[in-house]
Amino acid sequence: MAEETTVQKIIKNYKQLEESIVKQLFIEYTDHSPTSGSYREDVWRSLFRQIIPYKFSIEKGAFIIDSKGLTSKEIDLVIFDEQYTPYIFNYGNIRFIPIEAVAVVIQCKSNAINNSNLQVWKMSISLLKTDTRSITRIYQSVVNGELNKAEEAICEKNKKTQTATRPISILCHLKKQDGTSTKPKSELFDFIICADEAGSQLNIFPDQNKNLGEWYKSLNHHNDQFEEYVKDYQNPTSLKDYEVPNNSILSLIFQLNQLLMLINNPMLFPHQAYVEMFNAHNPKT
Repeated sequence: MAEETTVQKIIKNYKQLEESIVKQLFIEYTDHSPTSGSYREDVWRSLFRQIIPYKFSIEKGAFIIDSKGLTSKEIDLVIFDEQYTPYIFNYGNIRFIPIEAVAVVIQCKSNAINNSNLQVWKMSISLLKTDTRSITRIYQSVVNGELNKAEEAICEKNKKTQTATRPISILCHLKKQDGTSTKPKSELFDFIICADEAGSQLNIFPDQNKNLGEWYKSLNHHNDQFEEYVKDYQNPTSLKDYEVPNNSILSLIFQLNQLLMLINNPMLFPHQAYVEMFNAHNPKT
């Protein structure tokens, strides 16, 4: 028998990791147990920590806030970039992460899924808006990100590769061996990751209706009022082309990280917009 190559060993390693993750998710599984729910979130968090770059932080049980003061419902896992948005607002142990920093939002559910509740949760995130009023020095110059709507015409050189971002949304849930699991609505999420107890495997369902050009627009131009500023990008490749057959975690690594590379860095932090928000709510002395 020929000796395994290094690549074959890496492939096997990810298959073993997949089986381990699924087994951990179903350890002492009890319906409606807060302890079990928190434990499962830790297991999912450990998976994402192993597959995304360390430039991203992962916060558990946080809220997202925008510069208008709107806040999301609680999010089980938030993946965000602290380098470009260095502020997390705290209220006791509760953490509010600015929408400009957020790259991925993840909900971790058991086998009992309430699609109506998930729709409300998703809407609470969709209502949040990023702000372009950032002033940042880069290696070439100082960048003023504010979009000038007063210009009569937006020429090609004024068009932007990013005007408004949104987080990639992921649902992680369980499929019990007895077949009692509820099926989630796929249109609510960019990725659905199902831990299948019977097969001891993770089934990954990315949104394959978009090509990379459409993903680029969806993630970097998530506000129709800035349509004239959009710098177009066309690419017919879909996430299906990033799939490694029979290896869910390797597929997820390439698919999710390709989308993160499309965002590259979330929005630069608009200090002035958040100053105005806090000043508007600050009691006058």
